[in-house]
Amino acid sequence: MNEVIDQIATKAGIAPDLAEKAVGMILGFLQREAPDGPVTKMIQAIPGATDLVAQYNGEGSTGGGGLLGGLLSAVGGGGGLMALGQQLMSSGLSMGEITSLAKETIATARQHAGDEVVDQVVNSVPGLHQFL
Repeated sequence: MNEVIDQIATKAGIAPDLAEKAVGMILGFLQREAPDGPVTKMIQAIPGATDLVAQYNGEGSTGGGGLLGGLLSAVGGGGGLMALGQQLMSSGLSMGEITSLAKETIATARQHAGDEVVDQVVNSVPGLHQFL
């Protein structure tokens, strides 16, 4: 997974250790929110992703709200998406870094799992496509 994380971290402009934690949290969120079949295929297709989800799934979980909560509510994001944003911000990421990281994580998922599977996952989470 180090090569995949290094690629995502470099493209998103964040430290690899923070990228590792954030990608694990993002994939864990998708595992909880998206239909089991497509999200399982996607996670299994990314080298090392299953381990990241096991390590970071749910870490730093807090309630939604604050500025991010207001922004996501304004664009139709659900509580799950708001909670993920809060988790990532609590980890030290800015909104811009979160957006870059999300885009790079999905781009990497597309490389490994293919567009059809990733589109099924993204389209199944309300509001997510607006950030990608």
